[in-house]
Amino acid sequence: MANIRAVVQLMEDDVELLGYARDLMELEEEEEMQRRPKCCQTRPWLLRRPMYGHYEALMYELELEDPQAFQEFTRMDVETFHDLQTRVEPLLTKTSTRLRQPICPGLKLALTLRYLATGEFYRSLRFNFRVAHNTMSGISGIVASVCQAILDVLEAEVIKTPTEPEEWKKLATMFQGRWQFPHALGAIDGKHVALKKPAKSGTTYFNYKGFCSIVLMALVDADYKFRWVQVGDFGSNSDGQIWNNSPLRASIDDGVIGIPDPEPLPGDDVDVPYYIVGDDAFAVRTYLMKPFGRRGLQHDELIFNYRLSRARRVVENAFGIMANRFRCMLTTMQLQPENIKLVVRTCVVLHNFLIDRNPARDAQVIDREDANHNLVPGSWRQDAQMHDMNEPQWGNRDTVAGKRQRLYLKHYLTSGAGAVHWQEERLHQY
Repeated sequence: MANIRAVVQLMEDDVELLGYARDLMELEEEEEMQRRPKCCQTRPWLLRRPMYGHYEALMYELELEDPQAFQEFTRMDVETFHDLQTRVEPLLTKTSTRLRQPICPGLKLALTLRYLATGEFYRSLRFNFRVAHNTMSGISGIVASVCQAILDVLEAEVIKTPTEPEEWKKLATMFQGRWQFPHALGAIDGKHVALKKPAKSGTTYFNYKGFCSIVLMALVDADYKFRWVQVGDFGSNSDGQIWNNSPLRASIDDGVIGIPDPEPLPGDDVDVPYYIVGDDAFAVRTYLMKPFGRRGLQHDELIFNYRLSRARRVVENAFGIMANRFRCMLTTMQLQPENIKLVVRTCVVLHNFLIDRNPARDAQVIDREDANHNLVPGSWRQDAQMHDMNEPQWGNRDTVAGKRQRLYLKHYLTSGAGAVHWQEERLHQY
């Protein structure tokens, strides 16, 4: 190669000889490429990533020309994306080697957010972002590493389960102020997250609706933020089973999580315990209230169910907002269960993170009430939704003390102290 270059330098005035020398140089370069190990070769279309890749080209254009489209692409605004990138960058930066340059953290984050936003197949993302199939064990390795980085830097910050009485009372005050349901600490529910049947798993993940899934169970506050989550229980389990075996229930039973002592309801003088609200899948306890059965209800029981449903709607809306934003939750995930847990937890964390950054952004997505307290369904209800866990329950008995407390609440909510003026007119919506 060096000899040929010397000939080129000496024969610059001889065009014919110069062309001959350049042909020889190109042939020698081709032979050198063929002698290199295949693992060291890069496909030409991957080298054109800076010109055509989604991260380097498309997202750059969207950031400059159409911030709204950038938000649709990543599910967050430009400023929030760069803030998140700064936080996770130290955990995603890899050392350069002689053979190749590592993928930059920004591309890894953008690719992962696009997967969370769409549930798109990894093969499609590989071509869109022009990433080699063997990079960090493929796209799956990138997504897993980014999800773990997001959890490491954000999870403890944005998902805070109260542990002190005053913290719980703040949540109860929010429910009373927004939904006129006293002493409610949160709303609890579970959803199925569909997945491809893992090999040799039998019926472990097979749920009563006829597909394989893991379960996301969550406690949500009046701001539609997740306060406690448990991800990964088998789809074959019911809401009641999962709740009964959960650490949150154990902490409440043992009195170690700071639930406030019983106090009088507003305008009343009888001490009533604080509680969370749920649906028919759960058993009534003094710390968990659910609706009366739907058959043969008396008028005051209908009032109670209507009032409780207004408070419990926050958990339905939280799931709806999250799935509307991160549509991978609506797909049948083609991942291993452990990676699915990472993805689901990341969606939960980003949901809270984005609400903290811009609380008003989802105003048109969630359910709301007009000036006369008529329900205006949120736009998330017009789209696909996560699968409920409404399996009939057996052996999940209500306690006598819990039923007695529910009766007292029923009388309170129809009394002068606890009634709201529109409840009689709104019963038809329940």
